[in-house]
Amino acid sequence: MSVLLARLAPVKSSLSGPEARRIALAAQGFSRSRPAAAGTRQLNQAMARMATLQIDSVNVFARSHYMPLFSRLGSYDTAALDRLLFARRPAYTEYWAHVAAFIPATDWALFGFRMDDLRAKYGSAAGGWFDSHRDIVEWVRAELTERGPLRPAQIEHDAKKGGARGPWWDWDVVKRSLEYLWMFGEVAVAGRRGFERRYAMAHDVLPAEALATRIDRDDAVRELVRRAAKAYGVATAADLADYWRINDRGAILAAVADLESAGELQPVTVDGWTRGGRPMPAWVHTEAALPRRVDAAALLTPFDPVVWFRDRAERLFDFEYRIEIYTPAPKRRYGYYSLPVLVGDDIVGRIDLKADRARSTLLVQSAWWEQSAPSGAAARVADELRTAARWQRLESISVSRWGDAVDDIADVLPEAARHEARAEVAPVLAVEPAG
Repeated sequence: MSVLLARLAPVKSSLSGPEARRIALAAQGFSRSRPAAAGTRQLNQAMARMATLQIDSVNVFARSHYMPLFSRLGSYDTAALDRLLFARRPAYTEYWAHVAAFIPATDWALFGFRMDDLRAKYGSAAGGWFDSHRDIVEWVRAELTERGPLRPAQIEHDAKKGGARGPWWDWDVVKRSLEYLWMFGEVAVAGRRGFERRYAMAHDVLPAEALATRIDRDDAVRELVRRAAKAYGVATAADLADYWRINDRGAILAAVADLESAGELQPVTVDGWTRGGRPMPAWVHTEAALPRRVDAAALLTPFDPVVWFRDRAERLFDFEYRIEIYTPAPKRRYGYYSLPVLVGDDIVGRIDLKADRARSTLLVQSAWWEQSAPSGAAARVADELRTAARWQRLESISVSRWGDAVDDIADVLPEAARHEARAEVAPVLAVEPAG
């Protein structure tokens, strides 16, 4: 991928829609050529550009947290990412960042204000759930302190083994206690077994310096807004707020004003970004790059930063996106878990994939173009499907007959089999604690 970059210095005061798209994609790493081999260094670099990695339990094609790295780097060893995320003293940890997500372990203190807010909301009210279950909460704390990392089921099992009785020993109560302690920052996730979390006291998992650091709320919000602005390249206040799910518009605008005064953000208008017929205020990060072209090809998870905020996806790509997992099968328009398809600098379609492990086959359950088929897009998508199959160690590909793009894709995938339309998949869900 040969791409020329232009730093926005001095920053332009207005951008066309295509320029905004190219800035946004470059900020997320899509203007870069994929490495010949993606190792630890490349994984860390991609993680740094995104700043966070959302977690989701659906596992039809691949776990969602594996996908953004695949989209940017191509085929890589997921075990290498697991080692980064789940080592005994990992470089990353889980927290409620952009919902449940991986963040650098050193960033734990940036979310201290959120831990305080969640404790005030759920842990302080007299007669509330947390107050009413303090006996089991204290017992869970003691178990983790004494025994180290545990799964919720292990705590529940040992409680019953020890002869404990009563409705408060219910597994859901144990799990909820752990979730609250995690949200309050007392407990951290020490890895997973399959997809089930293992919990430990935070000091047993996280760097002592991260736990000892205290960051003022305003300073933390400003730093998070800075990171969101850099990760997005160009963004509205709503975009910046959504990156970390900060529901305080005043705090976001104050942080933006500080960063603008410091010369890190500059106001910009983007053609087509309007509300009520008026331009939406937006800002561009002064380190943002404007590529002359972006020649990417990628399958995106629904929880990729490029599309996870649906309002932004509509503004950037004119792409209206909803996941149809909870839509009854006969009423689905695009499929169970369709993935946005990026070709060039635009989202050109969506494709519903399933990894059929029993038959070692990648199933294209449906495929759709957004407008008419862009020239050469089918061949680019076919190459991505071949790469996806190899990445998931699947030996073959089968394309359904559901969607206006399936025949185009099958025509340039002569090795692929065909199967009938609407070969619906049963949900493949993992055990994932609430939140």
